[in-house]
Amino acid sequence: MNKIKLPETVRKIINTITAAGYEAYAVGGCIRDMLLGKEPKDYDITTSAKPEEVKALFRRTIDTGIEHGTVTIMVKETGYEVTTYRIDGKYEDSRHPSEVKFTRSLKEDLLRRDFTINAMAYNDQDGLQDPFDGVSDLEKGIIRCVGDPMMRFGEDALRIMRAVRFSAQLGYEIETKTFEAMKALSGTLEKISKERIQAELEKLLCSDHPGNIRIAYETGITKVIMPEFDEMMQCEQNNPHHCYSVGEHTVHVVENIENDRYLRLGALFHDIGKPECKKTGEDGIDHFHGHPEVSRMMARNILRRLKFDNNTIKIVSELAGFHDLYVDPTLKGVRKAMNKTGEDLFPMVLKIKYADIMAQSDFKREEKLDKLKILNELYEEIIKNKDCITVKDLAITGHDLIKMGVPEGPRIRQILQKVLDEVIDDPSLNNRDSLIELVKDRRLI
Repeated sequence: MNKIKLPETVRKIINTITAAGYEAYAVGGCIRDMLLGKEPKDYDITTSAKPEEVKALFRRTIDTGIEHGTVTIMVKETGYEVTTYRIDGKYEDSRHPSEVKFTRSLKEDLLRRDFTINAMAYNDQDGLQDPFDGVSDLEKGIIRCVGDPMMRFGEDALRIMRAVRFSAQLGYEIETKTFEAMKALSGTLEKISKERIQAELEKLLCSDHPGNIRIAYETGITKVIMPEFDEMMQCEQNNPHHCYSVGEHTVHVVENIENDRYLRLGALFHDIGKPECKKTGEDGIDHFHGHPEVSRMMARNILRRLKFDNNTIKIVSELAGFHDLYVDPTLKGVRKAMNKTGEDLFPMVLKIKYADIMAQSDFKREEKLDKLKILNELYEEIIKNKDCITVKDLAITGHDLIKMGVPEGPRIRQILQKVLDEVIDDPSLNNRDSLIELVKDRRLI
């Protein structure tokens, strides 16, 4: 394990508090990350001093959560959260304690935390405080609850998803009793806000091990937060192009695609409509005609249900809708496809297609990859040549048409679209004089 070296500002805050006769330690995720040789995103400090005692020691403080013992100390533009040792009262909503009691015991404070790897504290004077053997679990690669997992998950159901998320971010196994408690209490996730669920799901997908979403299925999490995923996992594909169920195929696609939030979400939802579209032919072969459009609509609805922002909903649902788009392997065919998907989305569609192929059976795989390689090369050529793909790229505008006598209104857009169709077929036409002649020759006005 790596040696812990606290930033100077954190050390000064801790030293200021300890010099006044109180205990203070950096605690939680920052200690875990430093032991793993990672740079923490932020530093939390825990102390035996009560909030008003902390505030008396520093010039600039903010009462960010003073009822729960948290004061933020401002150092220039950076805030450092300092929280009093506490014992949480009864959790009545599977998320928040009904009351908080302050304590002078570090161990009692660490006991209320979720996992052993997050229940360690450190200062330079006393060294590492690790009463629940978090270092050992870091070395073994284990996610284990502090104390009784049924109690920890009963206090805060979101910890059930956090266990999966940490396993995905760190590549760790979940300890058996912790895993069994997750299965027993996964239904309590119904009490957690959709915004919290969304944040954990995204962190899971955008981790180094996104395939750990299988654990979310195995523990019953997806049954609560996204039952459509369970339907995919249970939907077999008896088809020469496939060797997995829809769900397992989806997991492999998620694993095969680069770590970009839109691509990972697009991969998750690209086949979400397949179970609804499944039809088995007389020959016993399964078919899923129309599933891209169903996937588009389902993705939009699920993302909206999980409170994703409108831009994410639009991009991800479009990726689901276009993932199976047929693209003729010619410059003209690629330009048409780019116009249909949008310039920004098209390269993302190609990446989804690649991950999709790699998660299928070997049937015609080389042929599919060869065609995809051609599409990528044609796309690169189009970008290099700066070919016109959209109306805004045309060498003439609506103002030019108005000068030619076209009245303002929808007719302008119709003419420009017809001109664009011609330019997509032949990019060399895209200069002002040629397009004005084209409009006249085609008698578009």
